[in-house]
Amino acid sequence: MFDRATAERMLTDVFAPWVQDLNLSVASLDKEGATLRMRFSEKLCRDNGVICGQALMSLADTAMVFAVSSAGGAYRPMTTVDQTMHFLRPAANADVLADAKVVRLGRTMAFGSVTLTTDCDTRPVAMAQLAYALLPESK
Repeated sequence: MFDRATAERMLTDVFAPWVQDLNLSVASLDKEGATLRMRFSEKLCRDNGVICGQALMSLADTAMVFAVSSAGGAYRPMTTVDQTMHFLRPAANADVLADAKVVRLGRTMAFGSVTLTTDCDTRPVAMAQLAYALLPESK
């Protein structure tokens, strides 16, 4: 079963150390997807105090891995095939929430969408469409 405790362990067991430096946490999980929180940090900001696009793209990509795992009932290795990101407005001085939903979960591919908002405003900061190749279990 893919539950919150399993998801929290994934943050340290599966992802690269620099992804762990984004200070992500699992806000919610269900069969349709997952929501991750990225805590605000000045380290994630550009020189103008706005959270950089690279951090937002990494958050969206990571959230979708959790959504696919939750929808499939377990983590399995996967790799990003495509990510399209639309930045709609700046995010500054706030945590960012990534609400990831699985659109289609197949045998070898998964597709999803992610909406990013801040914890103080429900208007989207960015939207992403993602595709993943689902890999065979490593030996």
